[in-house]
Amino acid sequence: MSPKGETKQAEKVEVIEEVSEVIEEAPETRGTAIRPLDEVLGQAQKAYAAYMDATREVSRIYRENEIQVAEAYRRTEQQAHSTCEASIKQAMESREKAERQAKEAYDRALADAEKASEAAIVQALETRESVLSQAWQVREETVAQAWDIYSKVVR
Repeated sequence: MSPKGETKQAEKVEVIEEVSEVIEEAPETRGTAIRPLDEVLGQAQKAYAAYMDATREVSRIYRENEIQVAEAYRRTEQQAHSTCEASIKQAMESREKAERQAKEAYDRALADAEKASEAAIVQALETRESVLSQAWQVREETVAQAWDIYSKVVR
């Protein structure tokens, strides 16, 4: 039995014992003894009824308290879910923004690399043309000198 049930039982036993004591102390005569006994029994019944009303009121208050605690928990749980969802959404938005920025930076770097590559290719082609042109000129001069020498020797 729970402590709460034991307390109720003890109070009931106490009320019954008090009523029994009053009955034992009452004289055996019917006329005058009955009225005080009736009064005592009436008071005992009223006290017991008041006790039962108080017990019901305590039970009702405990139930209401339990409902309020459950509602507070549900509100807290909902708030925790909302906060978590908002944090996840913010994290996803931050990630997407970072990915966009990284892609834009990559695209810019790729475009810069292509421009640098094209400029290097153009420079390499110009250098090759210049070197080939100089080499051709040296060849022409060398051939011309060789023919000059050959013409002097042959004559």
